[in-house]
Amino acid sequence: MRTFTHGTAVWDVASPQRPSKVAGLSMAGFRAQDMDTLRMVPHPAVTLLLEFGAGSPVIDCASGQQRGSLVAGPGLGAGGAVRAWGENIECVQVRLSPVIARAVLGVSPAGLDGAVVSLNDLWGREACRIREQLGEVPSWQDRFELTDALLTRRYAAGPSVDPEVAWAWHRIIGSRGLVRVDGLAAEVGWSRKRLWSRFRSQLGLPPKRAVKLVRFDHAAHRLVAGVGAARVAADAGYTDQSHLHRDVMAFTGATPAAVSGERFLAVDDLAWPGHGTPAGPHASKDLRPGRRPEV
Repeated sequence: MRTFTHGTAVWDVASPQRPSKVAGLSMAGFRAQDMDTLRMVPHPAVTLLLEFGAGSPVIDCASGQQRGSLVAGPGLGAGGAVRAWGENIECVQVRLSPVIARAVLGVSPAGLDGAVVSLNDLWGREACRIREQLGEVPSWQDRFELTDALLTRRYAAGPSVDPEVAWAWHRIIGSRGLVRVDGLAAEVGWSRKRLWSRFRSQLGLPPKRAVKLVRFDHAAHRLVAGVGAARVAADAGYTDQSHLHRDVMAFTGATPAAVSGERFLAVDDLAWPGHGTPAGPHASKDLRPGRRPEV
């Protein structure tokens, strides 16, 4: 476990020694005695928070406060309207590619509708069992193995998304959002209307929004790494620096200069090495129509 310090924030951060058995699934462990209020920065993944400590993370959002183990759809926090805080927190945070989220969660990301949902509402007693089990095992690596076994089992038993939808998502991820949205339907041999409908219903956001979110995620991490806004705008495919500014403001409610100091982004180097590939080390793997990632 390593310590992440940023300003007054001090977190203990753990990462698995081995990748998940499921492509598109990544995990990190967090322990914080006193987590100051943090802005949730949108990310192109479904977030699963499994808490087991003496305290409980609190998420403030439009629908009110949510506590305990939670699930949030891709892009949570758009506009800077979602905050997180808490004391004596211990949790395993999981990032799920939207391609596998429906199988793992038992509900399509579209059903989350951009909100934060209690895991108890989705999983019932299973959510309570995993909390107890995480608290009983002695180490973070044991917790990661326990979590991975549970999610792998759920993924194997759950429904897969259409191969064409998965392929379109991986095209967006692999290009870091630099792909022509109108060309995706032609590439999979579907009509635009069909792809847009299936993509939205199975992954939880329309293709155009997915492209903007993936591009923003790459740009935001480049800003945190200390790259200047003008260079980030050029490299990330924005028309100019003003275009980058508008996108960052839309996603975070903050300027690029403010986002460059975001703690939720800076910790990624420890929690999710290789964060430049959103949703985990396997997320950009090619998934051609007709194939499903091996478990």
